[in-house]
Amino acid sequence: MDIPPQLRCLFAGTVEERNDSYVIEVPKQELETGSLQAGAMYRVALLSYPADSEPTQSETEPQRDRRPQTPPVVEGEQRTVDIEDLGDQGDGLARVERGFVVIVPDTEIGERVTVEITDVRENVAFAEVVARGSSYE
Repeated sequence: MDIPPQLRCLFAGTVEERNDSYVIEVPKQELETGSLQAGAMYRVALLSYPADSEPTQSETEPQRDRRPQTPPVVEGEQRTVDIEDLGDQGDGLARVERGFVVIVPDTEIGERVTVEITDVRENVAFAEVVARGSSYE
């Protein structure tokens, strides 16, 4: 199965019927890590799980019970990224593996830049532009 690079999060859940709607609960951890924003619009893909097999513990345990993942970037690392959004302060936002956010000052949406990671925190990294590429479509 092809997984698009825009994938923000992946988790197992159950579809529940409530009144005249179907509901899938998003684990709180997905919002706390910055992968998703409350009130934002997202496209959701549903993959069926075989009814005749039981899910494994790793597929059913909540995200918060799992060992925290380390950031997918390290200080001093250089990467080419696409600026997808702007943050509250006007800095460019790029997403790398698992939706991990890299904040890049002095960039614009649509810009492709090579950055050097200058600071890594648990759920975000900061970087400086070392080379400018072209805009993407």
